[in-house]
Formats: sequence, C-alpha cells, structure tokens
Amino acid sequence: MKRKGNPPVAGGEHRARGAGRAGVAHSLVITDDGLVKGVRYLLSPNHDERPPGTQIELLVIHNISLPPGEFGGSAIIELFTNRLDPAAHPYYATIADRRVSAHFLIRRDGETIQFVPCGNRAWHAGASEWRGRGRCNDFSIGIELEGSDETPFEDAQYEALAELILALRARYPVADMAGHSDIAPGRKTDPGPHFDWVRCRKMLGTA
Repeated sequence: MKRKGNPPVAGGEHRARGAGRAGVAHSLVITDDGLVKGVRYLLSPNHDERPPGTQIELLVIHNISLPPGEFGGSAIIELFTNRLDPAAHPYYATIADRRVSAHFLIRRDGETIQFVPCGNRAWHAGASEWRGRGRCNDFSIGIELEGSDETPFEDAQYEALAELILALRARYPVADMAGHSDIAPGRKTDPGPHFDWVRCRKMLGTA
C-alpha cells in the first residue's frame, strides 16, 4: 500500500540540543554503548555487528501488533527475544521460528523499549533498498510502533518517537527517515496510511 502525499523525511539538520518547533524536548541521552538512558532495555539475541566502518544514516519506521490488530500484552517482546509460544495463538505458530528484532519498540502508551544497542545491526528490514543502496539493516536503525495499517497511532507514540529521533540525530549522522514500505515496496506496507509524516516532520522541526 503506497502512501499518498506523505514522502519520507529527510534528516537535514542535526540538533545537538534543544527541541523541534512543536516543543518536543531533546532530553534522551544515548551512551557510548548505544543504549538510551532511562529506557527499558531487553536484549534481543537477533542482532549482529554492522560492517566495519558503516555509519548509521537511516531510520526505518515500522508497525507491529501481535496478534494482528490487537494491542497490549507481551507477544511482541516474546517475538523479539525468541520466546513466543506457538501454541498461544494460531497466528503465532506461523511466526514463532522467525529471528527478527528492532532497535526500539514504542508502545501505545508511549513507553519505549530498546532491544538492540544502536551500534549493532538489528534484523528488522529484510530484503531492502534505499536510494540505490541495499541491505538497509547495515546502516539503519529500526523503530517499531505498536499499531497496524488500519489504526491511527496515539499522541503519546508521536511524542516518544519525536524525542527518540531527536536524540538519534544528535548522536549519529542520520540523513533520512523512511517507512518499511519505502525500503521494501511491494513486500511491506508499514507503517501504513495512518502514520502522519507531516505531523512527525512538524514535531521534529523539519516541516
């Protein structure tokens, strides 16, 4: 499903401190180990090293819900930590053996959970390409929003996302932000038509 009128966001300016024009505070701090201070950290085994010399230049926005279209519960965490019970729901039997992860998950209430240090390569993008460059996992950070293609995201999620992006841009040479559908067109549709790219740009001060 292709978004209409909501192009991917170019990174543009890097802010070392301060806020976006909408007043989103840049209050998160990323350590030398690539962990966000004050954010719950649950290490996923589904990661590895980035290629030597690779810089973080792209943020990829996803959506996820387990079971599909349902929110809350621990299934997303269990999937990313290889503990999903295939007998707990019929859908889980089809995905329990997948080895996937993201750097961050932002839940419906705005809670942010980190699964992979930023300096490492999370397994979130799959077969992908951005601006003629393949293997997007190598140079990107994956951010999952708890949601679906059919449901609007919550205010708290936009606020948490903007705060996280400001911190990531201050720490790394991020040049672009794109949806999973942009780097894997025809294969993926997330973050879906309800993700408001214009609102996100305004909150980041890049509109």
